[in-house]
Amino acid sequence: MGGERGGEIVVVGGGVVGLATAVVLAERGRRVRVWTRDSVEATTSAVAGALWWPYRIEPVASARAWALRSLRVYQELAESAGRSGVRVVDGVLGETRLDDVDAWLAGRVPELRATSAGEYAGAGVRARLPLIDMSAHLPWLRERFVAAGGVVEERTVTSFAEVEAPVVVNCAGLAARELVPDESVTPVRGQLVVVENPGIDTWLVSSDAAGEYAYMFPQPGGLVLGGTAEEGVWSLEPDPATAEAIVRRCAALRPELEGARVLAHRVGLRPTRPAVRLDSEPLPGGRLLVHNYGHGGAGVTVAWGCAEEAAGLALA
Repeated sequence: MGGERGGEIVVVGGGVVGLATAVVLAERGRRVRVWTRDSVEATTSAVAGALWWPYRIEPVASARAWALRSLRVYQELAESAGRSGVRVVDGVLGETRLDDVDAWLAGRVPELRATSAGEYAGAGVRARLPLIDMSAHLPWLRERFVAAGGVVEERTVTSFAEVEAPVVVNCAGLAARELVPDESVTPVRGQLVVVENPGIDTWLVSSDAAGEYAYMFPQPGGLVLGGTAEEGVWSLEPDPATAEAIVRRCAALRPELEGARVLAHRVGLRPTRPAVRLDSEPLPGGRLLVHNYGHGGAGVTVAWGCAEEAAGLALA
């Protein structure tokens, strides 16, 4: 199996899931290369918000385990001095009652409680959650991987047949649609606006009666405002009208955002699938292919749990 094969492992995909998987494998003493079509800073993960919270991910039982393992990792990173980009930040999840929060989160999420009337107009839950600055976290992951002996190469893979390593780990995200191929992988477009922060230091996630999201995440480079979840939309071009609507929804919740200077527009395509695929299959010549893709908007939330499970399959 993976341990008997020995030799090099190639991880295809340089987003947060691919890099976390590569780190786990390299730190277990294996020779690992990451092949990524885009630079780490240009992956979909770089556009993420990125708040730890289980979000639209199946299978539920596995996702809970992956999320909790990742939560522990992020909490440890937030406590340690370093440049990981991980902080634990207070905030509010709107339109949610404490009774609606899954029991498996109780006791594991710090300071989880119902909001008071003065904290949020409507039902809400307050909690301290990991908030990850992806502009810092992705380069930090790459550096951690390289420090463990790993190698990152910008390289486009058109077929797993061209990857000659004994073990290949597929963390290709949306590209898995053609690469596997797997037509169940589809994009969910997310558009964000980064504005100059007027002094907001807590995160907020809310939605209105029409199902439109408004969220804000204070990051070192500005306040990240969102967002959209447009299923099946492939465009990476920021839409001005959408951007204006995002700022308008957020300013309705925090009036100090009115007129805030726009610093950047971001668009990312979440690699969504009915359920995460995390399994393995044989390749010709006795090689092994491990799949770890389809995380949608929850890649950051489950990255470390999925990485450890995928590494276990690769080394079995």
